[in-house]
Parts: sequence; C-alpha cells; structure tokens
Amino acid sequence: MIHPPQPEPCIDRALVARASAVVSQLKTLGLTVVAAESCTAGLIAAALSQGDGASDVLHGGFVTYTKANKVAALGVDADLLEREGSVNAAVVRQLACGALDRSPADLAIAVSGVLGPEPDEDGNPVGLVYFACSRRGAEPEILRRDYGGKPSDTLRRTAVEEALALVARCTHR
Repeated sequence: MIHPPQPEPCIDRALVARASAVVSQLKTLGLTVVAAESCTAGLIAAALSQGDGASDVLHGGFVTYTKANKVAALGVDADLLEREGSVNAAVVRQLACGALDRSPADLAIAVSGVLGPEPDEDGNPVGLVYFACSRRGAEPEILRRDYGGKPSDTLRRTAVEEALALVARCTHR
C-alpha cells in the first residue's frame, strides 16, 4: 500500500524536538508552565504544545502584543510602559509574574522584544529581546539579548530557542 507523503509540520522538527525535551523534563519533575509572549506571538506555547505529554504540563499562554493588552491581560503597569516602553527587564518580570498570578502553572516564561524589520515605537533596535522565567516562590531569572538586525523569522526562532533553554534551566532552581 502506498502512503501519501506526510505534510511538513507548521513548526520545524528541530524546534519541536527542543520543545519536546523541555516538556519531558517538566513532566518528569511534575512541573507546569504558562507562556507570556509578545514578540514571539504564541510560538513558544505552540512549540511546547507539540511535545508528547504537553497537555500534562502546558497550561497555555498569553499573547500580549500591544502595550494595552499587556496591561489588560497581565496587569503590567501602564505608567511603566509609558515611561520605559515594553522591551526591558521590568516589563518581562511583570509579564511573567502576571502570567503566574492568572494561571495555576508552577512557572512562567515571558518574552518581549523587537523582531523588526524596523525599531519599535520606543526606539529599541531590532534584535533586542528580554526574557523572564519565574517560578512560584523564587525571584525571576531575567535575560537580555541583543541578537542584532537579523531577519524577523531568524530572530523569532532564536528567541523561542532561548526561551525554551531558559525554561529548562528554571526547572532546576
């Protein structure tokens, strides 16, 4: 019997493999996760959802692309956004903490950055991305990365890979 060709997955196999390893690690440790995403627009949660056992560890995600939605959905301080913009350590901290406050998850991964093709409305350069991983009862781990002015798809993938690696590290704190 001839089988029809399998369609390519929406998310490439290498990224799904990375996410699957994180899902497996979370499952082994009995931990759950929620995502708070801006520049990655839900791709972290989508990648995690592809892992075997994802329904046991992934509570879901918040896609808060605009400043107004960061305030409404996750309680980010509007004055902070007005003063400092949305791409900084304080905002990703509030994104992660807001996601934990609104979810039963054990840890939250948050990301906010500029993936281009132009700088953001606050003048932040393309390639600047902040990450926060917050685990209940612990201080969030915050990362700042400047990936440079690469193409948007390359930056998005790099940001998702970094976020998955950060989740994996945060499971051991």
